[in-house]
Amino acid sequence: MGEGPAANTVAGHERHQGGPLAGITVVDLSSTFPGAQATQFLADAGADVVQVEPPGGSPLRDRAAWPALARGKRSISLDLHAEADRATLDALITTADVLVMTLRPQAAARLRLAPADLAALNPHLVSAAITGFGTSGPWARLKGYEGMVMAKLGMFQTKSRMVTRPGPAFVSVPYAGWGASQTAVHGILTALFERASSGRGQHVEADMVRGVTALDTWTWFTEMVGLRWPDAYQNVEAFTEDGEPQAPLVYPLLIAPTKDGHWLQFAQTAPRLFAAMLKEFGLTEMLADPKWKGLPILETQELRTELWEIMIKKVQERTLAEWQQVFDTNPDIMAEVFRAGPDVLNHPQLDHDRRVAEADDPEFGRVVQPSTLVHENEMPLSAPRPAPRPDEHGDELRRTAAAASPAAVPPAAPPAALPALPALPLDGLTILELGTMFAGPYGATVLTDFGARVIKVEAKEGDGIRNIGPFPESGGAKVLQGKESVAVDLTTEEGLRIVRELAAKADVVLQSFRAGAAERAGVDADALRKVNPDLIYVNAPGYGTGGPSGKRPAYAPSIGAAFGLALTDAPDAAHATDSMEEIKAGAMRLQTATAVPTMQADGIAALGVASTILLGVLARRLGRPMGPLTATMVGSATHAILEQVVDYRGRRPAPAPDPDGHGFSALYRMYKASEGWVFLAAPEPREWKPLTVALSGEAALAGERFATPEARRRNDEALARTLAGVFSRRPAGEWEAVLTKADVGCVQVTERLPELLLQTDEALAAEYCVTATNAIFDEHLRMGPLVRFSRSATRAEGGCSVGEHTDAVLSELGYDESAIAALRERGVIG
Repeated sequence: MGEGPAANTVAGHERHQGGPLAGITVVDLSSTFPGAQATQFLADAGADVVQVEPPGGSPLRDRAAWPALARGKRSISLDLHAEADRATLDALITTADVLVMTLRPQAAARLRLAPADLAALNPHLVSAAITGFGTSGPWARLKGYEGMVMAKLGMFQTKSRMVTRPGPAFVSVPYAGWGASQTAVHGILTALFERASSGRGQHVEADMVRGVTALDTWTWFTEMVGLRWPDAYQNVEAFTEDGEPQAPLVYPLLIAPTKDGHWLQFAQTAPRLFAAMLKEFGLTEMLADPKWKGLPILETQELRTELWEIMIKKVQERTLAEWQQVFDTNPDIMAEVFRAGPDVLNHPQLDHDRRVAEADDPEFGRVVQPSTLVHENEMPLSAPRPAPRPDEHGDELRRTAAAASPAAVPPAAPPAALPALPALPLDGLTILELGTMFAGPYGATVLTDFGARVIKVEAKEGDGIRNIGPFPESGGAKVLQGKESVAVDLTTEEGLRIVRELAAKADVVLQSFRAGAAERAGVDADALRKVNPDLIYVNAPGYGTGGPSGKRPAYAPSIGAAFGLALTDAPDAAHATDSMEEIKAGAMRLQTATAVPTMQADGIAALGVASTILLGVLARRLGRPMGPLTATMVGSATHAILEQVVDYRGRRPAPAPDPDGHGFSALYRMYKASEGWVFLAAPEPREWKPLTVALSGEAALAGERFATPEARRRNDEALARTLAGVFSRRPAGEWEAVLTKADVGCVQVTERLPELLLQTDEALAAEYCVTATNAIFDEHLRMGPLVRFSRSATRAEGGCSVGEHTDAVLSELGYDESAIAALRERGVIG
């Protein structure tokens, strides 16, 4: 990798000594990836994170990403069933600011770590629980494995075209884990922000169900339209059952290999960009040929297939180097190479943005890893530090605990009665949103549910996402929830003055334009901080605020290709071949991996943007105002697949799905039942005995072949064949009942889209959904707030129409009716 990224990161560390969360102590009881990833974010921002590990070390130490996941944390080994160790933990909790755990509610209660227990120890504590399915509702008692959540929700069905066999496809990108980690960060930072006023802690709940459903861009509303008005439009799948193209987006989002076998993901979705693509391919004459009338919307399947094959062959005419020359010289042609694993960190944009860091670790040597998710003043928040050895800091932490033990220090009294405070934790916070589509703007949407006021400035014709779907406003209904729309022509002098007046009264400005666009528009950080020196300014571009790709449009499929999402889920899809049929099959699988709106790079980025905004907001409240903050789509993607991209000598292999897309191993995969499919999740050694007992009489699991974890790994294929025979004998629903009763992780795989499941199952809707209203959909269901607070309230509102709040907001700025009318007559406002 060279020394550049490391040197830059060290320089950033020197500029941000301590970090915005310095002085915040976090006790981390996490034993799963989402909890550890949430506390990684906090540690990167300067919090003192104490990793509490069981004797023998955390199970997370076996993960390939451990050196990055645990960077900068301190470790203490405690047996929570031993009296002395439990006293040490209680003492640490009494002086902590935050506690994070990933226990199911019943396990937390048995260990005296329920919210009431924690509040009794420390009423100032912000405690956070991260679970798979939440702490209430029909799924609450299920084990919280990522695969179980994805299977039960129907996420595997969403990606079924990633495999060539019939049935759902295992999703290996940890979309649900990422969602849970970031929504936990949202809850923690929001509760700390509220505590700065009230002096009171509270309990926060995040889970994978809410976390992964947050990633969807517009499928919820397109499916709602289908439920309400079945004849409104016909939803066309990208490919036929035979794997031939039938949706026009297949062509601008073309996937094909080069002459020398490198697979490319094009991103030519705008009409002018698609026209430029046809010109570069030498196909412009098609537009005047009656045979191709309406291109790319074609009347027959024969024409659609013919066009696809013609375009694939055009890509194959050139080598990657020849195509790269095109990309470097023609700003209207854009494609990314499909990358996987540590190679993702070799992308030139990451190097330019200092988003790759290197650190020397005493155990692992030189570790190459993503830098902090958030950058300040274009620099990482901190330099990566080594991961701790087991109990490395045990002695000092025990001394700290002894000094703070309940015997030495009386428990903190609850805060004195205070004047009534807003029930919504972010009430009074105003965010001015400048940007389009989903990846940046949805980061602000999340915060409206916590009470933030978000004023969206959009063009008079509206944000393009509003009309991206086949039904009016269905594309933008989710990202516009809870916002106020002000329609302004930002290219006019008067329009710019209005935006600057809004910025003068705002707490946060969020912009998600391509590199240089904010400066050209006059709404960059320097310009707006002149009118509001206290402004928290957040950049949320696709690639970056500069660099080799900064001015390129960032689309979820191209980001997913370049930054590893596609080849994590379908690692064998982009193989070298001269067969057109194999190329077409691979392209279909890869497009499913990158372009399904339910789970893609836009949603991953949006949750990181919300974390970034809240970090800036909390830092200012703590008296540590920060410079301009930046979170990018590309940086967020590297964090979401941390397990795949971290690199060091002797690196443990990251898990990869089997070629048929069933799962990772015999004990963590899908099986075909006599009716439907089941997903089994029993990968931990302690889960083997309950599984064998539950299946006694069904399978011969005793004997040396499967006696130890190592033997089971060695004989994984044989174990999978044995279990496949067992599960084929009964319906999936019966297996879920039998194994769940034995506390073995097993669920029936839902073969419906998650958006349909949640909107039509009354019990699930009652748990996860709320009712909202807007002008287009009237009263309708939407997913509820992503986080639950024990004390603070949340809200859930519907979307807004273009310019719905223009007059009201201008009135707040002091414009009277005649001035507003004059602005509208001159075309300044919509």
